[in-house]
Amino acid sequence: MSKPKNLFEKVWESHAVRTLPNGQTQLLVGTHLIHEVTSPQAFGMLRDLGLPVKMPERTYATVDHIVPTDTHAEPFEDPLADEMIRELRKNCEAYGITLFDLPGGQQGIVHMVGPEQGITQPGTTVACGDSHTSTHGAFGAVAFGIGTSQVRDVLATQTLAMTKLKVRRIEVDGELCPGVFAKDVILHIIRLLGVKGGLGYAYEYGGEVFDRMSMEERMTVCNMSIEGGARCGYVNPDETTFAYLNGRPYAPSSEAWDEAVERWRAIASDPGCTYDDVVRIQARDIAPTVTWGINPGQAIFINERVPTVEGSAPGEREAVAEALEHMKLTPGTPIRGTRVDVAFLGSCTNARLSDFTEVARYLEGHRVDPRVKAIAVPGSQLVKAACEERGIDQVFRKAGFEWREAGCSMCLAMNPDKLIGDQLCASSSNRNFKGRQGSPTGRTVLMSPVMVAAAAVTGEISDARTVFGVRGVEA
Repeated sequence: MSKPKNLFEKVWESHAVRTLPNGQTQLLVGTHLIHEVTSPQAFGMLRDLGLPVKMPERTYATVDHIVPTDTHAEPFEDPLADEMIRELRKNCEAYGITLFDLPGGQQGIVHMVGPEQGITQPGTTVACGDSHTSTHGAFGAVAFGIGTSQVRDVLATQTLAMTKLKVRRIEVDGELCPGVFAKDVILHIIRLLGVKGGLGYAYEYGGEVFDRMSMEERMTVCNMSIEGGARCGYVNPDETTFAYLNGRPYAPSSEAWDEAVERWRAIASDPGCTYDDVVRIQARDIAPTVTWGINPGQAIFINERVPTVEGSAPGEREAVAEALEHMKLTPGTPIRGTRVDVAFLGSCTNARLSDFTEVARYLEGHRVDPRVKAIAVPGSQLVKAACEERGIDQVFRKAGFEWREAGCSMCLAMNPDKLIGDQLCASSSNRNFKGRQGSPTGRTVLMSPVMVAAAAVTGEISDARTVFGVRGVEA
């Protein structure tokens, strides 16, 4: 009998082409996703070398980062953005690559389009010129972000040179308390293990909490694996995975479907397999979580106080001081009650149908504080259409949110959606780095979508459980 293996080992071995002289593995990339920002230079290098795209049928493209969300009308006001979308169209046509473009109704953030279309599947390797490619690991795929030169390599050879990762299993057992969401789970994990805790690792998420999560919740957690330093994060495929994929455009169908499910089941980690590390967390210990600093690991529960420099570990004091200065927070004071200028609901972390559905359930009957600019940005045209079909957009509009077109929006501000000056943004996105949302002095506080809604209606960082009267909680 063969030795039990975890999913990462199985996928790595099945995609290994050969071991290179430097000890790295030449790894087949099963699915390559591209967008308008990191692909133009890669295609240019390909042309300079006189090389074709090796397997164009394995590459899929969309536009997301630079797309304005107030309108998709073309030409874009930003000439560089307009040039980039035209360049992507030209390259996709020249090399026979499938493009989910604005006029087609299937455009969206690249990490949403892959799953929506059934392109992202268990047991595959997925690469994209974007760090949050780890999102696709929710399907039991080994998915990682790559740089522009590596985008070129995948286009030219359909392979990458990579060093094999260690695997850490993170188990969360028990039941989450009311008002605690997938975003809180991953922020807590990053806080616990640190933003560099995952360096050299793939994270396998397991336990009762992940077993019960929907695919969209699993995507939220896997999305932010990179924020914890891990190269990728994944959840073993199960019935939830198969139900999500069944019937999607690029998923197997008819007899091929049954064969695929059998194959996908087998790719899950074997009972008794080994890991390089195991971390166990109790769900009851997780509360609504918000960041207070300038990296996602600088986070606290909503009922906690902003750290002090003196109370921090000696090795962290310089970073704490820098974060406090930038965020303009008073050490030792409650984070709850901090004034908010902008509320952003969107990004590849939290802009799916379930996110908007959940927020609408609480938001109905409330109004955005008049001092707050609140925007809701669906992650894809399909999500936008589904929300509008259900009347969810009307809940947001009536509450005072701006209802936008699909795109990355204020997550990274490579488009017109930017913070101004030192505005503080309650954000459902994934990064709170200095300047991330378009202003070098802008301030970002990461939180779950429902917590963003609570901040929007109160005008300050608030406990959504109190604001919306979540039952079973004494906040």
